[in-house]
Amino acid sequence: MPTRRSFLRSAAMAAPIFCSCCLLDAAKAATPAHYRRPVSINGKRVKAIDTHCHCLFQDAVDLMGADAPKVLPPTKGVPEHFIGDKGAVLAGRLRDMDAMGVDMQILSVNPYWYDKDRETAVKIVDLNNKHLAELTAEHPDRFGAFAALTMQFPDLAVQQLDDAVRNKGLHGAAIGASMLGESYADPKYDPVWAKAEALGATLFIHPRGVPEIGKRIAGNGWLSNLVAYPLETTICFQHFIFEGTLDKFPKLKILGAHGGGYIASYAPRADHACFVSPQNCNPNITLKKQPTEYLSQMYFDSLVFTPEALRHLVAQVGASQVVIGTDSPIPWEEHPVDRIFATKSLTDHEKIAILGANATRLLNLKA
Repeated sequence: MPTRRSFLRSAAMAAPIFCSCCLLDAAKAATPAHYRRPVSINGKRVKAIDTHCHCLFQDAVDLMGADAPKVLPPTKGVPEHFIGDKGAVLAGRLRDMDAMGVDMQILSVNPYWYDKDRETAVKIVDLNNKHLAELTAEHPDRFGAFAALTMQFPDLAVQQLDDAVRNKGLHGAAIGASMLGESYADPKYDPVWAKAEALGATLFIHPRGVPEIGKRIAGNGWLSNLVAYPLETTICFQHFIFEGTLDKFPKLKILGAHGGGYIASYAPRADHACFVSPQNCNPNITLKKQPTEYLSQMYFDSLVFTPEALRHLVAQVGASQVVIGTDSPIPWEEHPVDRIFATKSLTDHEKIAILGANATRLLNLKA
């Protein structure tokens, strides 16, 4: 029986023009490893940078012991996570990037070590950061990376972030949207934000779910991801605003996965909450701006699936705050560049910004 990939490869060889998502899938399957689909606007080459890409390293996962099987996401694309273990996996990743028109991926490891003891967590983080640094050094034109941090031990996280940026050439760190449900508003995390601000490093916020609502979202549809993931990011970002963290650290750069969750979808409601119910707001916290004004201090990936959703995200937060995100190698978005070009409300300048100029500035990349 033919596989989906062999079928698409045959279809691609037979198709004279690639002009739809289905045919682009076919083209992707047929693309040779050395081919890169260039992106250009008005004849000018544009570099496309994907800021939301995942990977795993087997030796670090093995340190989880009996919990190692829980690390693997129950999704398509699991084998492709182990990018550093097999040459074929790396070649496949590069081939898929080329077919999507993505020049560079910023890799991250979703945190799975937050409930581990200090010694084990340090070993896991050290291995992940070592491998990320090696991979990006070997392929500097194709990969960058966000470091792993032991956020359950903020004192260590500060040291790890400093080492990752200063010595390993990484662009910041990827952290969960909470510490096992605990808000980052706790002052014990302030040294991490201060270090990131001082380094000019970006913190990529990726959710891990909201276990407190597990029973309510049980059932069909994978709601633990569909609902809980964007919800946790939304809560995280609102805490950064309402607890005064962004006032305390005005140059802190945070990037939210999955379009930042729901925060941009209903942003103006935040401007009314403390006016309508002041008893539910802390009188000791006086924000320097309206809550919606802080959106211009945050960054959001483009993983919102449709041109209309991207148009709305840009309308709420500004084109200067949006970067490409795909969740690769999980196949949530396999045509990120096409999605941006299909958003007719965007000007050429805005398309260039979202495709790569914003990420270049955000991550301190060489232009």
